[in-house]
Amino acid sequence: MEQPKLPYSLNSKKVADATRAWLHKRGVNLNEIAELVMMLQQKYYPNLTMEECLDNVEKVLLKREVQNAVLTGIQLDILAEQGLLIPELQDMIENDEGLYGVDEILAFSIVNVYGSIGFTNYGYVDKLKPGILERLNDKSLGPIHTFLDDIVGAIAASASSRIAHRKQAEREVQNGEPSV
Repeated sequence: MEQPKLPYSLNSKKVADATRAWLHKRGVNLNEIAELVMMLQQKYYPNLTMEECLDNVEKVLLKREVQNAVLTGIQLDILAEQGLLIPELQDMIENDEGLYGVDEILAFSIVNVYGSIGFTNYGYVDKLKPGILERLNDKSLGPIHTFLDDIVGAIAASASSRIAHRKQAEREVQNGEPSV
């Protein structure tokens, strides 16, 4: 007699660990994301440290919405590398078609967690493609990162937004203003 199937139960630690592991497998070092955060925020917070930037990247990665977007985007990139998508979608993702905007929409699901500063920072790094984003966007290197470059930019933008909000709260406390 067949055993009844157990009801689905999400294991949050397993998903968080998988998110970090898959980023690493796809060549993303969290320090490189922290460097983007530093680039985005150093002008506004000259005393900002790389440790703070990395800590905020790690905090962003703890959010379930972020984990979902990371894992989904990486899976789509891998399927495209393996040629396993329907032909029309395969061509668009394989070639990072400029008019295919679903990769940006997936990235928006990350920055949406952190407000409008995240959106503006994302647009900025997506256009400039500094640091790790330039490498991930380089089509001559082989792997397909149609989704991953946008996801990494969104993580950096979200960590930047998180810093901006926290620094404002710190400033208000220092000024003796009531906190919310």
